[in-house]
Amino acid sequence: MEHRKLGKIEVSPIGLGCMGLSQSYGAQDEASSIRTLQRAVELGVTFFDTAEVYGPHRNEILLGKALRPYRERVVLATKFGFVYNRERNDFGEITGTDGRPENARTVAEASLKRLDTDVIDLYYLHRVDPAVPVEDSVGAMADLVVQGKVRAIGLSEVSAETLRRAHAIHPITALQSEYSLWTRDVETNGVLDTCRELGIAFVPFSPLGRGFLTGKMPATTTLESGDFRHSLPRFQPGHIEANRQLVTVIEDIAAARGATAAQVALAWVLAQGRDIIPIPGAKRIAHLEQNVDAASLALTEEECARLEATFSPENISGSRYPASFEAMGPK
Repeated sequence: MEHRKLGKIEVSPIGLGCMGLSQSYGAQDEASSIRTLQRAVELGVTFFDTAEVYGPHRNEILLGKALRPYRERVVLATKFGFVYNRERNDFGEITGTDGRPENARTVAEASLKRLDTDVIDLYYLHRVDPAVPVEDSVGAMADLVVQGKVRAIGLSEVSAETLRRAHAIHPITALQSEYSLWTRDVETNGVLDTCRELGIAFVPFSPLGRGFLTGKMPATTTLESGDFRHSLPRFQPGHIEANRQLVTVIEDIAAARGATAAQVALAWVLAQGRDIIPIPGAKRIAHLEQNVDAASLALTEEECARLEATFSPENISGSRYPASFEAMGPK
């Protein structure tokens, strides 16, 4: 695969979002998760995304165990910044944000141990803490770079203004935010334009709409009880049926190209610029292999235009998060 750049770091054009291997999308045994992670390396994936809150902690430990034999070949990204219930094994009890400098340092030290590594390649502030100036959070992260514990720093789900403020303190290598055919806020709120102006890579999470854009999404009633999507408005009755109609256009293009809907949805994200590095999740090796193959699918201008018109923001039914989580959105 032709690589893309996170600042000075080269990575595969498609990374792997690892959250679902430990939470939010139903159970999976550790052995299966390790096989998926190691198969990703075999396929040429070099960019792996995790966070302290995933599991919590279990996801970082999993990556440390699975990827230790390949450490020199992979780029590990992790995050700090949420307050959460450490006793729960899901994503359901995030109670706030903590961007204090001391938390940046404490979490980095703990993540290094869990990941079984000497350096974190990319360290994100998971969400901006309204009680802490972003300059203070980024200043502490910059200190970790000076100390050699972190190679590069990033932000997640921030506004264009906050991105500029942070970048003035220390170069921001990557901005992570949700971006897919059905979540396109960054195209109009200045975030993507600011990334390009400042030379910051953009890392879309959930580029497949949490599985919905694959066309293989089962009825919500059949999902496991711990599945995060039970709480998301777009997956609820009244919204899910309307959104399903939009996905038929992805399926039509996929059928004409001899591809899958997932590959078309990912190819559209990749087509938005070489500074974009999506990190779709994949629990199953078959889905992982399918996602990686999307890097070789080039959509035509006409196909992209059709997809963009179909998935115009006003056509999407339902918000992406429940109100409690929307409140932690970009600041």
